Amino acid sequence: MLRKTLRLRILLILPLVAVTAAFAAEPRPQVVYLWPSGAPTLQGAGEKEITNPPEPQPGQVIRQVKNIHNPSIEVFLPPPEKATGAALIVAAGGGHRELNVGTEGYDLREWLHGLGVAVFILKYRLAFTPNYKYTVEGEALQDTQRAIRIVRARAKEWGVNPTRVGILGFSAGGALAALADVRFDRGKPGAADPIERESCRPDFACLVYAGWAPSMDVTAPKDAAPAFLTSAGVDDPSHARQTVEFFNSLFKVGVPVELHIYGHGGHAGGIKSRGGIPFGTWHLRFQEWLADIGMLNNPRSTTPSKREDAL
Repeated sequence: MLRKTLRLRILLILPLVAVTAAFAAEPRPQVVYLWPSGAPTLQGAGEKEITNPPEPQPGQVIRQVKNIHNPSIEVFLPPPEKATGAALIVAAGGGHRELNVGTEGYDLREWLHGLGVAVFILKYRLAFTPNYKYTVEGEALQDTQRAIRIVRARAKEWGVNPTRVGILGFSAGGALAALADVRFDRGKPGAADPIERESCRPDFACLVYAGWAPSMDVTAPKDAAPAFLTSAGVDDPSHARQTVEFFNSLFKVGVPVELHIYGHGGHAGGIKSRGGIPFGTWHLRFQEWLADIGMLNNPRSTTPSKREDAL
């Protein structure tokens, strides 16, 4: 009887051991803070981020985060044998109140790693953080530009081609992708900080159901980066309208840009299937577009192709 009891206890414990081992085996992502400690731009850096779930256990994926005062990127690299050298800084949406880093961040990793793309989940400061005066065109854009510079500065370390650094922005994060695409510098040669000497111009941009305040100027210069734009239509009219307006701004100055406005599909959701409707396949169109502009070929290349040189 004692032997049977012990055997039963062992059998009950084994699955728990297996689950614990699986959590322990999953490597924690590298977290890179965007600004050095004490940087003048930082406020409230000692405050704790607020997450959902509030106390994530090992292996548990955070779905939302807010109260961000020490912005960062989390580094997720593809298997070396698949790496193409392409990198995507992913800016989730959330109305500048929170970041939906689940559906518009972590849930994208498997798909993008399958394409050989390195993923950098951006945590930017949020304009509607209570008791702070952050702005979209101020701190949030600064964080986005800084993330682009950091990925370029550490491209060799992360197996990234510095001419294949793009940004993928959803909803409010799409506003930052638009701003990064049209407001940039090619680096500040005289900067004391070597990261600031890197260009903050993305090599390509993707805006998914993006939206911004009507007063935000996203007029495109002729050297803006190529872009892929998508949104649902009649049931997300404001985002569809701004997506088309941004397309027209890029198209007017001759920047290569691809536009997909779907009949319907609503707002948010990342790459979920949406019950089989066409909008649920937008990411496949984006994948085709990445291949078309030469971002997914020449694995592990660090030399720009002729097409990349021309962009």
